[in-house]
Order: sequence, then structure tokens, then C-alpha cells
Amino acid sequence: MYREPEALEYRQFRETVRAFAEKECVPHHKQWVADGIVPRELWKKAGSAGLLATAAPEEYGGGGQDDFRFNAIINEELTKARVHGPGFIVHNDLVQPYLLKYCNHEQRERWLPGFCSGETITAIAMSEPGAGSDLQGITTRAVADGQDYVVNGSKIFITNGINADLVIVVVKTDSGAGANGTSLLVLERGMPGFERGRSLNKIGLKAQDTAELFFRDVRVPKTNLLGEENQGFIYLMEALPQERLAIAVVAVAAIEQALADTITYCKDRKAFGRSVGSFQNTRFVLAELATEATIARTYIDRCVELLTQKRLTVPDAAKAKWWTTELQKKVIDACVQLHGGYGLMSEYDAAQDYINTRFQTIYGGTTEIMKEIVGRSLDL
Repeated sequence: MYREPEALEYRQFRETVRAFAEKECVPHHKQWVADGIVPRELWKKAGSAGLLATAAPEEYGGGGQDDFRFNAIINEELTKARVHGPGFIVHNDLVQPYLLKYCNHEQRERWLPGFCSGETITAIAMSEPGAGSDLQGITTRAVADGQDYVVNGSKIFITNGINADLVIVVVKTDSGAGANGTSLLVLERGMPGFERGRSLNKIGLKAQDTAELFFRDVRVPKTNLLGEENQGFIYLMEALPQERLAIAVVAVAAIEQALADTITYCKDRKAFGRSVGSFQNTRFVLAELATEATIARTYIDRCVELLTQKRLTVPDAAKAKWWTTELQKKVIDACVQLHGGYGLMSEYDAAQDYINTRFQTIYGGTTEIMKEIVGRSLDL
């Protein structure tokens, strides 16, 4: 796929991430799948390698690079290595913007060093059993009581939910104010009443720990409030474009890797005495997929540039998220078809790609919600 040549600093960082994936992740990934979780030690190694907190200030151990392209490189290289276990995307792309923008000085001193080193693993808890993409429908409540909030409720589908030491929890602090009554509280491992449920048995992404979280009269100091009370919904809307673009980056990287592998397979696989790739139908299918992959790459690279410039809009991020993830489903399905029976075998990458792809159009906001966001922007 064509893309503009990268500057030296990005190429060097890409080589670092690729080497990390090959050495620290790929040899162990099958075990992580069996365990349903990545060992905490990997996070410390990632912190030492500079793969965590790329935008955090250097004084806390971060990369000091407020440039989303570094995050995109991490996501691309792990995706192309088919490393789905570490929830680095949650740590870097979802949680990091909240901590950097809304933490006060005391909170930065308390949380950022561990966040940067990998000793403190993070998650963000939005979805509930009765509220997924509709964040206004959450029911987890935080009631002020002296110097604390008392939190009751539950969350579901929380990536890094088992490993996480810090969890940004979306709560209602004013149940009568609708979206304007939402706040963000940081809950910490060990707080009485903060419990983790089962590690959820997903159809794919098996190495990535995903959990239910329960809050039963959890006393959370008011010093753990992120930003201002009742401003949480605004904060979420400001941060969601980066989350959705991160998912789109993964989608395009997965498309490119699956397509490259399938082209190689079609060159080598023989049918009726000739390579599968020599048949006109195969060439036409791959030509269509390659064209759409190039279009996706061009748009995503532009979106990454806009986000780095702080100019990516909510509708444009929604367009990127829904279109690339739906394209990922289309491309991976076609790649399985071109593999024939081998595409159905679990030991083949094509089969694993097929299973893991299905998540992409759901988390971070479903395709339907993304289209609704785009539709509203059209002033119909």
C-alpha cells in the first residue's frame, strides 16, 4: 500500500515497536490466549521500551511527544504482528488524554510515574449492562458524603479490567441533570467495595482481559475527581474522536496485513495445475480489496494528521471508525474465502483474523451510532 515516507524519528520508533512485538509478544501470545490475560511484567517492559505514555511529560517518565502518530505506530505494529493481548490502546489512546488534560498537579504526581513505567495499568469504565453506546443512560451513581463520594453500580466489557490498578469510571453525580450530571472518578485497586467480576469469555481477542466491575458503597476521595464535577460528558465527547481513530488505525493495519498474507497465499497455492492468484476472479477480488485498502489508508493518514493538529472533528472520526471497520469485515471475509478450507482452520492467521475482526464495528461506538453522528452533522 502506498503511503507518504515517514520521517526518521517515526521510522526508528516503528523499528523499536516491531522489535518489541517480535521479542516480547509474539513468542508468548498463544500462552496469553490460553490464560486469558497478559502478565503484568509485560507492561513494565513496554514502559521501559517507551511504548507507554508517549505524550506524558518526560519528568514523569513519559515520551514527551504530544503527537498521535507515535500511538498510531504502536497500534499498527502490534496489529500487524497479530498481538491482541496487551491493552496498550486503552492505556495510551483512551486513558492518557484524560490524565494529561484533567489531572491537577497532585494527581499527576500521584498517578503519572506508574502510568509511564507500566507499574500502574489503567482502564476506563463507560459501558454498563443496560447502557453501551448511549452514555447518557448510565446508572452508576456517586453521591457526595463529606470528603468522599460513595459509588454504587456496575460496568461491563472493560478492557484491562482484571489487570487495571486505576480505572476512570463514568458516574452520575446529579441524576436529575441528564448528560450534564455526569462526572469522571478515578477508582484505585484495593478500595473496599470495588470488586472485579469474571473475566468475560469472548469469541475472540482471548489474550485481552475484559471484565465486569462492581461498586458497592465504594468510598472514593473527592481528590480522585477528574476535572470538574458534572462536566464528564463534555470530557468524554472531547476524547472520543481519538479513541475512534485509534480503532480505525487498527482496522487499516489489519486490512493491509491480511491482504498481504492472502496475496502471498494465492501465489503459492495451486488449483487445477496453476496458482490460485492466476485466476481472473482472484485477481479481480484482490484488485478491489487493494483499491479500497489504499483509499482507507489515505483517509486514515489524513485523520491522524488532523488529530495531531487538534483539528479532527467528531463526525470525521465517526466516518473513519465505521467505514474502516466495516471494510475490515469485508476484506477479512474475502481473505478467508480465498484461503478455501484452510481459512477455516484455527491455526491459520486468516481464521484468527476473522474471529478477532468482529469486535471492531461494536466497541468504541457501534457502526449504527457512528452513522447517526455523521447524519446529525449533515443538518438534514
